[in-house]
Amino acid sequence: MRHLSFFLSNLTYLLNFLFPSLIKIPSKSLPVQIKTMVSLRSRSGRHLQRYEEGYRLVVGCIPYRYKKSQEPSSDEELEVLVISAQNGQGMLFPKGGWENDESMEEAAKRETEEEAGVIGVVGDKLGPWHYQSKRSCIMHESYMFPLLVQEELPCWPERKIRERRWVTINEAREVCHNRWMREALEELVRLRRPHPQAQS
Repeated sequence: MRHLSFFLSNLTYLLNFLFPSLIKIPSKSLPVQIKTMVSLRSRSGRHLQRYEEGYRLVVGCIPYRYKKSQEPSSDEELEVLVISAQNGQGMLFPKGGWENDESMEEAAKRETEEEAGVIGVVGDKLGPWHYQSKRSCIMHESYMFPLLVQEELPCWPERKIRERRWVTINEAREVCHNRWMREALEELVRLRRPHPQAQS
């Protein structure tokens, strides 16, 4: 029994020691078991949060896909993934604090995997937008990235507290309750809209 206790305490120490390194390894190069274990933990606390000129810096993604192909012919072929707000009021896009030990893109992808359970390729950043937190007087400066979804994970850290749903652009305009997120959506739509082909 004493040997088992010794083993478990050392195993816990080893996992705590290795975890910061594991989360920086690209998920494709990890075995499925380790990838699942790493993806089940989300960051908490704000001791690493970035602030600039009094603004808390927030980043996130607008996960999207095309219904038929990678070359859309209209807005109707574009779908975006929305998630439920923690307070249950409305839907939104995944976002969260940008922390000191990561790039803006890394933070946006991390928040998207934690909150929505999707992985993909990020495009050029959208923003900034400024808004005040509804729960406090803190001002935020926010940036969003388009994220072309390549994989939907069956397990992700916030799967028990958030619903995720693919919706059309028009549905997203209706259900997304943050004005600045709707503006980010319009920017994504504008950038993803196919350009008219030159007349020959």
